[in-house]
Amino acid sequence: MLKKQTAILQLVKIFVALLFIFSGIVKLNDPLGFSYKLEEYIEVFNLLFLNPLAVFFSISLSALEVVLGLFLLSKYYVKQVVWGLLLLIVFFTFLTFYSAYFEVVKTCGCFGDAIPLTPWQSFSKDLILLVLIVVLFINRKRLAGKPVQSSEAKVSTVFMLVVPFAFGLYTYTFLPIVDFLPYKVGVNIPEAMKIPENAPQDEYEITYSLENTKTGEKKQMSDKEYLATKIYENPDWEIRHSSEPKVIKYGFRPKIEGLNIYDSQGVKYTEEIFGNPYYNLVAVAWNLDKSNQKALGKINALAINAVENFNVRAVLLTAASAQDANKLAKQLNLMTEIFYADAVPLKSMVRANPGLILLKNGVILKKWPSSALPSYNYLVENYFAKHQD
Repeated sequence: MLKKQTAILQLVKIFVALLFIFSGIVKLNDPLGFSYKLEEYIEVFNLLFLNPLAVFFSISLSALEVVLGLFLLSKYYVKQVVWGLLLLIVFFTFLTFYSAYFEVVKTCGCFGDAIPLTPWQSFSKDLILLVLIVVLFINRKRLAGKPVQSSEAKVSTVFMLVVPFAFGLYTYTFLPIVDFLPYKVGVNIPEAMKIPENAPQDEYEITYSLENTKTGEKKQMSDKEYLATKIYENPDWEIRHSSEPKVIKYGFRPKIEGLNIYDSQGVKYTEEIFGNPYYNLVAVAWNLDKSNQKALGKINALAINAVENFNVRAVLLTAASAQDANKLAKQLNLMTEIFYADAVPLKSMVRANPGLILLKNGVILKKWPSSALPSYNYLVENYFAKHQD
């Protein structure tokens, strides 16, 4: 019996460790994306002064998950690790419950964009983890630890502490190693935005609050029940209140939705830009106030040379106001056309501010962050001159 309990305890330990490692690595793969999610929580709790630290928290929390998982598997500092896991899962469980119950954050970001979960799914996952970690906590004395005095143990400890943070800093500086976003290299944007003619539509439900004017009886029913029962034919029943339409079943969702590009006059340019059969250099700087000015200058130089020497269109997409965009254009003498879009799709296009995307015939060929922009010669040799129409 004791052996069976020990075996179960070991399985629980391995499962918890691997899940934390996976969760942390997925978020470390895209720390900027997770920081956007943390900013949503910061806004919900009105802690706006923490916004500048969102990226720091993103990398630190994600790395901590990996570190705790690795230490749990290695049996180093087991008692301290179990305490850390318990505190972390209590914190996560509170956040996911708050998100689900008050409907303030639509996706928790627990597994980044790799495995999107609804708030209630996230809360359920955290509840299960909480139970398992409580089991580990109760039996923490039985989880035998290893001595950490040896040189091998010290090297392993440093490795497990440093590598997760280094990985997060690398992907933040450059781009996610594995792109789970809808705008990954190889995607045809116009095709990914298409909705088939007979695609299922969203189904909505409205709840009516009714009152009987004679008896004072009150009842609630959905719009479908209201029509099915034909209660509207009874003059004694009156609708006192109706809820906002609520989605009860989602219809078809294209891989890319909500992408609309406009000029400063409100004229739509989405199809013209992404349906262009030639090369497009698309600079994305959703927040001009926080954009790297030096990188924007370099992108501008690339755009000037590409437009002058090849059949290339260069545009800048931003969520800033036209006034701010024009002001920056004058400061940097920008030659790119400026268009406007919502910040949400722009943040998903490239995890950098600014970032650069090369497209042809609507297909994303390559993406670069501001920290690793290509040279003009590279673009010419590998794309413009090599594939001239």
